[in-house]
Amino acid sequence: MAYVITDDCVCCGTCIDECPVGAISEGADKYSINADDCADCGTCADSCPNDAIKEG
Repeated sequence: MAYVITDDCVCCGTCIDECPVGAISEGADKYSINADDCADCGTCADSCPNDAIKEG
C-alpha cells in the first residue's frame, strides 16, 4: 500500500529529495505521493522530520 502525506507536512522538501522513484510532488498546502508510482519503500517516511508520512 502506498504511503500518504498527512496535514502535518510543512513542505520542507526532504522527502522529495529522498524518494527513489520520484513519486512525490509539491502541492499548494502540502506534498502528495502518487500511489501508482510509490514503491512502498518507506524512505520518505523515514526521512520526514515532522513524521508527516504514514502508510496508507
